[in-house]
Amino acid sequence: MGGVTIFAVTLCAVLVAALARKFNLNAPLSVLAVALAVSFIPNLHEVEAEPELILGIVLPPLLYSAALSSSLQDFRASISPILRLGVGAVIVTTVAVGVIVPLVDPQITIGAALLLGAVVAPPDAVSASAVGRKLGLPRRIMTLLGGESLINDATSLTLFKVALAGAGASGLLWQVGVKAFTLAVVDGVAVGLLLALAAQAIRSTLRDPTTDTVIGVLLPFVAYWLAEEVHGSGVLAVVAAGFYIGQASPRATVSTRLHEEPIWASIDLLLESFTFALIGLQLRWVIEDVRESATETTAHAFFLAAVVFAVTVAIRPIYIYVTQALAQIRLPWGRRGPKPPSLSARDLLITSWAGMRGVVTLAAANAIPVRAADGELIPGRASLQFAAYMVAIGTLLFQGLTLPGLIRRLGITNADEAAEDDAEEARVRLLAARKASEVIQAQVAKWSAAMGQAEAERVARFATEAVLAREAAAATLLRPDTSDDEEADYPDMEELGATLARVGRRIAEPPPEDSDGTEPAKRKPTPEELRARGATLSVRAAELRTKMIRAQRGVIVSERNAGRLNETVMRRMLRELDLEEESQESSWTNRL
Repeated sequence: MGGVTIFAVTLCAVLVAALARKFNLNAPLSVLAVALAVSFIPNLHEVEAEPELILGIVLPPLLYSAALSSSLQDFRASISPILRLGVGAVIVTTVAVGVIVPLVDPQITIGAALLLGAVVAPPDAVSASAVGRKLGLPRRIMTLLGGESLINDATSLTLFKVALAGAGASGLLWQVGVKAFTLAVVDGVAVGLLLALAAQAIRSTLRDPTTDTVIGVLLPFVAYWLAEEVHGSGVLAVVAAGFYIGQASPRATVSTRLHEEPIWASIDLLLESFTFALIGLQLRWVIEDVRESATETTAHAFFLAAVVFAVTVAIRPIYIYVTQALAQIRLPWGRRGPKPPSLSARDLLITSWAGMRGVVTLAAANAIPVRAADGELIPGRASLQFAAYMVAIGTLLFQGLTLPGLIRRLGITNADEAAEDDAEEARVRLLAARKASEVIQAQVAKWSAAMGQAEAERVARFATEAVLAREAAAATLLRPDTSDDEEADYPDMEELGATLARVGRRIAEPPPEDSDGTEPAKRKPTPEELRARGATLSVRAAELRTKMIRAQRGVIVSERNAGRLNETVMRRMLRELDLEEESQESSWTNRL
């Protein structure tokens, strides 16, 4: 695929996605549907994509962005069910396809069938996440789907490499497979963490938002390629790096955090649109390959694809319900952490149905070679690729279009979760307000020695009246009605109110005459003195507000680190403070 073709496909896909978002439609599915229709236009040139384009260029930033915005706290709490789906479900799906396909088409060996199973096994959470965010799925489901998608790609691609080694034969070297999988996990995670540590150290030294953002954009590509070079999992390297950088984001500069967020959102839109357009555009030529095959018929290829589709869709709910008893098992490294969230029967049904395939299935299907690693021809290659494409497109359209209706019919919402988040935010806002009052008192005492108590209190009043009132109002409105047992989790409202009132009274009290002993109280200040006083007031007020913001940020991050504040709520609160601090830093007062 040439550069002009890539640009044209991406541009058209983004325009379709933009229209879909404007009319509140599912953007990935809209792009896919339009691309499918376009692919059958007569005389349209074939759109070819090398597997390296998807695996080495498109996949790393998508995975990194997802890991960057994921909650490590929630991921750790759900690690058992995530591994159950991200590893166990992929292996079971691969084996199920590997067993059934040779029964349908005896010319396809077990090794080739397992190769197809590895291709169609990993669900892609892009479409499911888009639906979930729009309809307000609870965080416990979104965490499970997102966490699964972060590790199932590594499982699938590792199984793909192992299956490829014996795809032309009737058997498979399982010892080689176990060794390759272990090496992929260990080397991949190690490479990702080492690169993330190095990148974070460089970014903390430079403290330049533009350079920091560029380093962050390059990191997933370096992690993926380097891990693949040392026989590790590039996918796990990218995920490990993304989790580490995301967890360390509060240590980055305010400008870096505000720079990175829109850039990654734009990259996600570009790559997702391009990928779903590519899936749709290639179906026509996959069908042509089947027609041109001397050993395969189109009708038989459609029948095989239908069987693989049915197995792929059916095996997920069966596996999820059968293994649900294992969901509450706590792994050794997670026994001190929070308990895994329990899923209701409705949650399990949604999770079972959110099995749409996507990016990795497309790339792996393209990567199926004519010959296996042992030199043997892969039997039924055209049918294998066609089946993989039909599973990807079929699940995206069938499950993707019916998932919103199923969610609405089951009445699953995140209303309770939103109330819990508000309660956490109210509690932390009260703690942050208390910290802000301490900063005010300390600063008033410090400034009093230099400019007099009256002037110091005037500056403090100018900087903090609205801020403290806003924090108190927000905490009051967000805080739910609590029982006596829950009351202990909140700061003492009366104590906090008394502290704020005491500071407010001191600030609001008019200064006594001759309070600083240097200026007659009744003398009217000159215009020059008023201008100088106003400038000093603004500069010192901005300085005080910046210190308050940083103190409040410290409280928020500490609560997250202690496990008392959800990471999603933390990021929401930090963004509010970041925008305020950025406004302070870009103010004219910083130029004085």
